[in-house]
Amino acid sequence: MADERSTDNVTGRSIPARTLHRPTHRDEVVALVKSARRRGVALYPFSTGLNWGYGSRSPTAPNCELVDLSGMCRILNVDQISADHPVALIEPGVTQGALYDHLRRHHPTLTFNVTGSAPETSIIGNALDRGVGYHGPRKEDLFGLEVVTGTGELLRTGFRRLGERSPLAQDHPYGLGPMLDGLFFQSNFGIVTSACFQLRPRRPTELTVSLALRPGVSLADYLNVLASLKRENLMHTVTHVAHRSRTRSTIAPGIADYLEAVCGFTRVDARAEAERILDEKLSAEWTSLGSIAGNRLQVVAMMVEIRRRTRRVASVRMLTETMLDRAYAAAHAMRWLPSARRSAAFLSGARPLQALPAGRPSSVAVDVLLRGQGAAGPSAAVALDRSRCGLLYINPALPSDGAYVEQMVQRLRGIAREHGHELHVTINLETSSSMVAVMNLLFDRGSATETARAHACAAVLLETLHAAGLEVYRARADMMSQITSRDPDYWRLVGRIKAVFDPDGIMSPGRYGLAPE
Repeated sequence: MADERSTDNVTGRSIPARTLHRPTHRDEVVALVKSARRRGVALYPFSTGLNWGYGSRSPTAPNCELVDLSGMCRILNVDQISADHPVALIEPGVTQGALYDHLRRHHPTLTFNVTGSAPETSIIGNALDRGVGYHGPRKEDLFGLEVVTGTGELLRTGFRRLGERSPLAQDHPYGLGPMLDGLFFQSNFGIVTSACFQLRPRRPTELTVSLALRPGVSLADYLNVLASLKRENLMHTVTHVAHRSRTRSTIAPGIADYLEAVCGFTRVDARAEAERILDEKLSAEWTSLGSIAGNRLQVVAMMVEIRRRTRRVASVRMLTETMLDRAYAAAHAMRWLPSARRSAAFLSGARPLQALPAGRPSSVAVDVLLRGQGAAGPSAAVALDRSRCGLLYINPALPSDGAYVEQMVQRLRGIAREHGHELHVTINLETSSSMVAVMNLLFDRGSATETARAHACAAVLLETLHAAGLEVYRARADMMSQITSRDPDYWRLVGRIKAVFDPDGIMSPGRYGLAPE
């Protein structure tokens, strides 16, 4: 039986923990914090612990007591959610899969900002670490936090401080006076025990937009065109621009599964045929995925303008889920024809990705990583940190400048190749003035040599970003010292603010802050 205190994870770095607590109610968290303060021990809270590639549930400093918040998994305002009140009051253990299932059963006209991670991941945990969904930065969806500070006091931000009976508590995201919400994003000032999460109405017409870079067109031109669409709100969602290596690795297992399960291919033959299908169907070096939505006339107008603006740099494909399902059904019915079989297999692999902009979470990203470790089919997301899969993220924030981004991506991919790695890259057009890149290294963490080599490569990549005046937008637990040593005066100021909420420094020492002395 696995040790419940184990913090082994896909980064290949873990810090031993003293014990594990599993509170199921806010009052238990308050009592736990007060007890820890009396005993002089540090706490390391996590929502579901599935923060893969960033450290999962591994503390930054040793001798912490783990606080697993996954048992706090209630939607607290189930009777108040409606099309006229599109806000869910959730606890940290509420996953995007659980919220999706609840909305599908009870409020099918509502959806929310989904990330490309697994359905089992925490919404609050991801938002507090500034994750990016398909509709925008998750931090913009969260407000009205309830926080247990390091003193054991209960703090509610915004107008939740007026009490849950106030008609403003779950409606107005800003409150009055200084906005304290931001202090608890990427910080170690307290434990968030609930928060308001914005939902979104489903629009009458929703289209997934895929743009494949044309041969001979530079990544710089491509990104600049996409950035102009973002600035002018023609593509109001986050456009995810994936390099061919990431897209192929994500789609290939689904293609092979179809060929093996439906068409009778052996596993070896299915994988070989999947590669041939990808060569045919996915030749572009970069492919983007986003969505547009509105009434029929709005969507038609956006379609016409997007096609006009992008025809020089990309081939455009626009599909609804219904169109995609029909195309798959038609190809599947005629799979005895080689061309139809290839189309059905490709669509089988691609459909989970197409569903993400529409608000349906998918486990495809985790399944792909487990498949790389020999898993025969879809597996539980919790198995990833127990596998030999090694995963490190180095995710820089970038300016909205296509030429600069192309140069930086090429430089970083070159450094990874020098270290014997393929750097998997997705560029997300997050705001109207900036982008972020999701970059990761994969390795066999069952090998000490491979793990050390991957971390050495990741360290050089971070040093390169720092030398260029850049910074990551999310940080791994094991990279905190590299982050804070770059600007100690800033992090000392953060430490003084922390002392207001956590004077004894018992909350997640060293996480987004200076290491404890």
